[in-house]
Amino acid sequence: MLAIPHARKAAATAIAVAVTAAIVLPATAASAEPPEAPPAAIARKELAGLTITTPHSMAGYSRAKFPHWITQHGTCDTREVVLQRDGRGVTTDAQCRAISGTWVSDYDGKTFTSASQLDIDHVVPLANAWRSGADTWTTPQRQRFANDLTNPQLIAVSASSNRAKGDQSPDQWKPPLTSYWCTYARMWTHIKHLYALNVTQPEETSLNTMLDTCT
Repeated sequence: MLAIPHARKAAATAIAVAVTAAIVLPATAASAEPPEAPPAAIARKELAGLTITTPHSMAGYSRAKFPHWITQHGTCDTREVVLQRDGRGVTTDAQCRAISGTWVSDYDGKTFTSASQLDIDHVVPLANAWRSGADTWTTPQRQRFANDLTNPQLIAVSASSNRAKGDQSPDQWKPPLTSYWCTYARMWTHIKHLYALNVTQPEETSLNTMLDTCT
């Protein structure tokens, strides 16, 4: 076997370290979309089946009662998994942190190349869920809701749009991009349906209005 000169050994070691430290996810690992919500016709049926009532009290509410972000696999927590899924050309470090990539915020159409400018939005906010029936759930149920990667509950969006939304329902806040209203209403309705959460009358009316934008 031929001996590798010291310089070549050093170069090979440097390359190996670089590959280990920064991993580019293959295209199949990122769908750039959250799980698809049902079409508008089904969303309308789901909405019609929801209980319309007044909001529950916020007494006892705390975000800590919805544990997140939990570890999903290896060193990747829920936030990092969503960033990888919703981005393009995402590169992660050894701790699974997104260190580069491109993301488009569906709420406002803005493009970002730094994960620090993004929030992971709960489509149905935790506080809204509490007011809608999650106040009676167990902690494991709330944890599942807060980290749900199977259903259209989590989405990477601009920090500014997420913070403008806060815990408001669709009658109080809508995505700035009206072209996204159909998708947003379908997602919101489907999550409320899946988790048997209530809606208010103004919320139900706004959701129907937004579903009217679906083609």
